[in-house]
Amino acid sequence: MGTISFHGELPKPSTSSSPTSSSTSSTSRTETVNGSHEFKIKGYSLAKGMGVGKYMASDAFMVGGYEWAIYFYPDGKSAEDNATYVSLFIALASEGTDVRSLFELTLLDQSGKDRHKVHSHFGRMLESGPYTLKYRGSM
Repeated sequence: MGTISFHGELPKPSTSSSPTSSSTSSTSRTETVNGSHEFKIKGYSLAKGMGVGKYMASDAFMVGGYEWAIYFYPDGKSAEDNATYVSLFIALASEGTDVRSLFELTLLDQSGKDRHKVHSHFGRMLESGPYTLKYRGSM
């Protein structure tokens, strides 16, 4: 059994305006919303060998007002992976445009003791910023 955990932060913009008798003003505030999802894969050894490009998907889950899903490819997503590597993606499962997110994907081995970081967005330089997902299905 393997476990995949999703830990993410999503900025949630909001605006407010407060008109006065002769002037107006507005404020843009970005909130960070944290969430996590654990996707357990039971019978991983049976899934290995199902074929390159074939995947198992988690149930959709909500974080930051958006639905997300995890896609796990036991033999890799593309032929270049040569069935030597697994591929793991987080995908926007609801409608949205320019959804900005930070996330970390980790694999937990079946003993429950060792965590293997697959990808972390938190270590990126600030100039590159969060990932921006443009449409439903963006990974």
